[in-house]
Amino acid sequence: MTARIAILISGRGSNMATLIDAALSDDFPGTVELVLSSHEDAGGLTLAREAGIEAVAVPRKTYKGKVAFEAAMTEYLTRAKIDFICLAGFMRVLSPDFVTQWQGRMLNIHPSLLPLFPGLHVHEQALDAGVALSGCTVHLVTPDLDAGPIVGQAAVPVLPGDTPETLAARVQKAEHLLYPAAAARCLSGEIGSAPITEQSGDILLSLC
Repeated sequence: MTARIAILISGRGSNMATLIDAALSDDFPGTVELVLSSHEDAGGLTLAREAGIEAVAVPRKTYKGKVAFEAAMTEYLTRAKIDFICLAGFMRVLSPDFVTQWQGRMLNIHPSLLPLFPGLHVHEQALDAGVALSGCTVHLVTPDLDAGPIVGQAAVPVLPGDTPETLAARVQKAEHLLYPAAAARCLSGEIGSAPITEQSGDILLSLC
């Protein structure tokens, strides 16, 4: 059965766009049915609507607390009969209750090679640490921040003279390659089967 996917965003939705494009392929094991944004002015809402996908702003600031905010999101997710959630630049920490409800059915992408550099200001952390490689990680979401089981990672070189902005741009290219591949592997139940390693230019992709 093809999974019904919701994507949660807060901004311009570049990773959302790659997931939407991937889901148009006949061999992708899911369809994007809903986009929810925690910000009413998120650019990704327009992109989703232009793709013919229901896109709704659920602004966090209009709710008195996290419980009410998450209840509103749950109402939209239930109404759309969503099976699986992909977080794509969703800049809110979800409650343990919400995460547990979607345990094993919610992915996130983080712009570092976890467990290195969880949380915010990731590229600054990588440059300050002097690492030779950075990248991104797709993982299942658990109540512990950026600590869920890893589905896939993509590594890129850190170059001399990099700034947080130049490194972020290089990592984002890796994100756009990794997220659709990792989501497809998760949705198809292939996690834990034979690992896959691929090279695309300076991006090294690894799927668990």
